[in-house]
Amino acid sequence: MSSERSELLVKAGFFKEDFSDLYSYDESLKHFVPVSGKINGSHADEENFEEFHGDFYDTGFPKSRKRFRLIWEVHDLSIEETYFWILKFLRDNIGFSQILKLEDTLSAAENSAIFGVSQQRLGIQQDKISGFLATMGKMVKELFQMVRELRIIDEKVSYYDGAIAGHKSAEITLKGMFIDLVQGGAKNPASVYGMARELEFTTLPDLFFDAPPFDDLSSMESYVDNLQFNKKVKEVMKRHLHQFGEWKKRTRQEILTRRKFMLQYLRQHYDIIKMYMEWIKPYLRYSKKLTMKKKHMKSPDIVSAFEGSVVDVELLATKSFGKTYSCILATFNYRTSPQMKFQQEGYQRGPIHVGRMELNLRGYIWTKEQIDAYQRFKKLEDFELLGDVTGGVTAAMEALGDELIGYLEEAGEATKKDAKDSVQPSKTLIRRMFGDFLPERSAPKKPVVKKDEDDDSEKKAQSHNGLNMWITYNNFKKAHGIINW
Repeated sequence: MSSERSELLVKAGFFKEDFSDLYSYDESLKHFVPVSGKINGSHADEENFEEFHGDFYDTGFPKSRKRFRLIWEVHDLSIEETYFWILKFLRDNIGFSQILKLEDTLSAAENSAIFGVSQQRLGIQQDKISGFLATMGKMVKELFQMVRELRIIDEKVSYYDGAIAGHKSAEITLKGMFIDLVQGGAKNPASVYGMARELEFTTLPDLFFDAPPFDDLSSMESYVDNLQFNKKVKEVMKRHLHQFGEWKKRTRQEILTRRKFMLQYLRQHYDIIKMYMEWIKPYLRYSKKLTMKKKHMKSPDIVSAFEGSVVDVELLATKSFGKTYSCILATFNYRTSPQMKFQQEGYQRGPIHVGRMELNLRGYIWTKEQIDAYQRFKKLEDFELLGDVTGGVTAAMEALGDELIGYLEEAGEATKKDAKDSVQPSKTLIRRMFGDFLPERSAPKKPVVKKDEDDDSEKKAQSHNGLNMWITYNNFKKAHGIINW
């Protein structure tokens, strides 16, 4: 077993107690990281097994309290029958309350018929994924432009709000924008600057900028009439201040309307991206299921010229005894040769997989935290594939930061900020969109929990675990005509 799986065990928290001081739980990454240096796979609390002639190897599974192993190879072995026999026995005969399927993968020889069919189906999923990702990439790019436009609008709104509040600097800024954008600056002879230069109204710019904000037209005219200047200057002042007042009133309303429209458009854009993410998630799962395992493709058990395949299935059966759970981890490894036969079930003609099966039953006495930790261990393997697919989109969304969150909340997006939440609001948004492809949020600080030795529930779980593992193993051999004692 490669050291990569041992390192994943350490990340999930399955390391020996002697090395617990060397690792700390990272809340942002949702797994354990070394205090210094790199993760050492030898620190994993991992099962070690003797294969042949005294040679030991790491299995890549947490250390079990008991293990039963069965290797069975017959020409007409059906993997469907053996799998469903174990599943039915654990569920119905022993009464495990919950059975989780943690792995279900198929790897086939490159020139086999099943490989061709699988790759055709994989190609369809990949085409769908690439189309969705291209569309989402374009929409995320537009999202940047919308946030930038809203930022510019907010800047302009702040000038209008400042002028209404009586801030002279805001009023001066708006007057400068009016002269530059509406009147055309000094190049236009009819503008404030143009008249000062061309028609020698030298005091006009000073008078224009010194005028305070006015509530209505009459107050503006009263202010100008009280100025100690000639009648012509007063007429020009009234004209420009009247134009500016109307421009300020109407453009403020226009900008607020534009802002409201942009907020709703941003919300709609965001909802469409979320919709595409919901659509793409099943295709990502299917493509992951259809992707062949690299370790099996390089295995001597698969030869490209043969019609062979390798199937891995993993089940976790749990039964609660208070805070302690009796757990049986059943792993099936099939080396098969597909044969086209008519099946009794249904009416279609399909492949029957026959060949060699290796069944491992591992017993554990775990807490709920340890069960969750093992599930995270399995998800860490999936995240390596799925995380790469969505990583570009999530990185782009996170780059917008809390500013995007604020606009979405204003537009009606229910993104409540929890004061007790240690994750940044922008991370919360991304987790809601891509949660199926990110590590679990509510992860325990340490999955390996010290149990009370005097707890009756633990004793009951141990008794149940050891007895029922043996019953399952022994009855399977009896039901299939295998020698047992």
